[in-house]
Amino acid sequence: MDLLNAIIALLNFVIVPGMAYGAQLALGALGVTLIYGILRFSNFAHGDTMAFGAMVTVLFTWLFQNWGLSLGPLPTALLALPFGILACMGLLLLTDRMVYRFYREQKAKPVILVIVSLGVTFILNGIVRFIIGPDDQRFTDGERFIISARTFREMTGLREGLAIKTTQGITVLVAVICVILLFWFLNRTRTGKSMRAYSDNEDLALLSGINPERVVMITWLIVAGLATIAGVLYGLDKSFKPFTYFQLLLPIFASAIVGGLGNPLGAIAGGFVIAFSEVTVTYAWKKVLTYLMPENLEPSGLVQLLSTDYKLAVSFLILLIVLLFKPTGLFKGKSV
Repeated sequence: MDLLNAIIALLNFVIVPGMAYGAQLALGALGVTLIYGILRFSNFAHGDTMAFGAMVTVLFTWLFQNWGLSLGPLPTALLALPFGILACMGLLLLTDRMVYRFYREQKAKPVILVIVSLGVTFILNGIVRFIIGPDDQRFTDGERFIISARTFREMTGLREGLAIKTTQGITVLVAVICVILLFWFLNRTRTGKSMRAYSDNEDLALLSGINPERVVMITWLIVAGLATIAGVLYGLDKSFKPFTYFQLLLPIFASAIVGGLGNPLGAIAGGFVIAFSEVTVTYAWKKVLTYLMPENLEPSGLVQLLSTDYKLAVSFLILLIVLLFKPTGLFKGKSV
């Protein structure tokens, strides 16, 4: 019985949150890795792109809630999500037209584009905070739990209760759908194949008659969709706060690099590696160990390797190790 309670506690505080967080990081890392693989630069504005798409979704969610529109047990944000994606697509196409295209035509070095993307980051961050404010914004509604801890305890008779939030279930489901659609698009459609060809060898792709501007446009549209979905799912699961998305840059880039920068499959794997590393290291293991160990050996402290305040340090350490010993990542992407 104690073993079952320990497993439920592990599921409740490590596995389920890790799955949801990993799915959010994977979607963010997919956007970063697509830009690196196809447009050949590290887009430091990706976190604030997520914040912009999520902000528009939040505003439309509030509008729909005022109108009385809802999806019943599901969050109204899912109804507003397409508007956030469209706004984010418009933003990225405008940014590319006004900023990135000039440097692309000048054949600027990737480091120049990285610095330019940092400038775009600060502008986007300012715009988002000016429109919606710097504070936490909650926009969740609908059913809070798929299963609550109390219901689970009543059903099973165990001391530990398993609670799965609706937002966690939606996050994993939406992430799986997005990944399947993306891989289908890249591997089965003519446009997807031309994007992969452009990523592998730009000169050969141009000789084959592939239109580079069309590839760039499609890339930005896909990235806008992924960024907005990742931003909204993160906001639903935690809360929406503009500056948090800038802080998410480190775990997102760590996910992309650990998996293999430029490799979509690696970005997904990296997202879950970083998420579970952060959750595992910052979790207080006292409750699980209390169930598993004899009474006289039960821990008195929290048994926490790092405080949650140092969560980003875990991403940084993993990123450092990968860059030192395996710069191409787990799935042999492009070295940094």
